[in-house]
Amino acid sequence: MRRDANAGRLLTAAVAAVPALVAAAHAGPAGTWLAGPRRALLPALAGIGTPHHVALTFDDGPDPNSTPAFLAALDELALRATFFVVGEHLLSHRRLGQDIVRRGHELAVHGWTHERPWWPAPRREARQLARAAHAVAEVSGTRPTWYRPPYGILTGDRLLAARRTGLRPVLWTAWGRDWTAHATAESVVTTVLTDLRGGGTVLLHDSDRHAAAGCWRAALAALPGVVAACRAAGLTVGPLGEHGLTGRAGSSHVRQPRR
Repeated sequence: MRRDANAGRLLTAAVAAVPALVAAAHAGPAGTWLAGPRRALLPALAGIGTPHHVALTFDDGPDPNSTPAFLAALDELALRATFFVVGEHLLSHRRLGQDIVRRGHELAVHGWTHERPWWPAPRREARQLARAAHAVAEVSGTRPTWYRPPYGILTGDRLLAARRTGLRPVLWTAWGRDWTAHATAESVVTTVLTDLRGGGTVLLHDSDRHAAAGCWRAALAALPGVVAACRAAGLTVGPLGEHGLTGRAGSSHVRQPRR
């Protein structure tokens, strides 16, 4: 009887622990959102490539109200970049997506929608990520390589879905906080360059759909300053496909040029 009682208690404890284990498996990988540990422990996930190069990436498009302005600016700067697009937006603006590719830029996956993963939903995440990857392949004519989850939240469900879809998760090493209502060109440049080193990946946004209205203008205005600082430091700027993500970041910061 005592053995049966002990076994019963163990079984009850194990069953009670299941939700906690599921939650840990779901939320644990999301700790990679923290920039410091990510850069130190997971350089490839942080987007750290060869020291002489900086990867330029944009999230949340394509957006007919703002993305064309970024494409024009990149043409003027003679630059190519990686655009992490939202699947449902891409299929609503196919021609804009095709124009991104026609101009030599790289399309990558930013999810089917732009939602936060509050609860574990492995089947839903797998289905939606596969749908988004298919949309990118259909519009670009090329199977996508890169995946950046919305808000940079890489849960266990999303990580497993990416592996099943054949996508490589990449976050960033420097961002501009350009999604806020008070962002300016100066604040975006300063914030990016504070964390940017050779080999880093820059995150900006070419749309305000999931941010403060009109904030994309700050990112657009900051773009020449960020690029000038990189070039002044002897760094090339381009898409993730040219970034060589097996490398390590350089030891020196990229400094903003004096005016």
